[in-house]
Amino acid sequence: MIDSNNLLNSANKLFLKKHFADAVLIYEKILHHEPNNLDAINNKGYALSKLKKYHDAIRTYDLGLKNNPQEKTLVINKISALRKMNMLNEALHNCNNILKNSDELIVKYHKLRILFSLKKYQESLQICDEILYLYPNNSDILFDKALNLALLDKNEDSLKSLNSAIAISKKFKIKAKNNKSFQALQKEPNFLKLVG
Repeated sequence: MIDSNNLLNSANKLFLKKHFADAVLIYEKILHHEPNNLDAINNKGYALSKLKKYHDAIRTYDLGLKNNPQEKTLVINKISALRKMNMLNEALHNCNNILKNSDELIVKYHKLRILFSLKKYQESLQICDEILYLYPNNSDILFDKALNLALLDKNEDSLKSLNSAIAISKKFKIKAKNNKSFQALQKEPNFLKLVG
């Protein structure tokens, strides 16, 4: 019998040191002896995602979901991998299934990003507003809101949201300057002042 707790700790330490491939090998060793170990399943899938092996990550999450279909962490990490593979409709379906019974913030975040990628800017904007109602100083969501507003040709509101994001974190100056979603604002004096 193996000491799965010690092996899991070892694998997690390797993961934190960004030695993802080595961590995967230890997670697999654990799963060979304990095929339903949710921590090993989830962490293996996450390590595979870090290695950009999204298909393998999804297969790993699906293995865990076969015996634990309601395990939100597995579904959420699967959504993330699906997004990275541009399997947006399946990712959106998974988001909607979770959001039927819960108000998971991370799922809402994935959903707004998926809707944005699907060019459903108004729906994405609505989720931004829902999140900002609870967390008004979330700079990432303020920036996402600015992107959606820019693509909906609501330039003044976009600039207000962008200004709020930049006031919280200056990193958004660079992100805005280089983001194609703000293309229509590139010559706008207020935009130039914000990103300058």
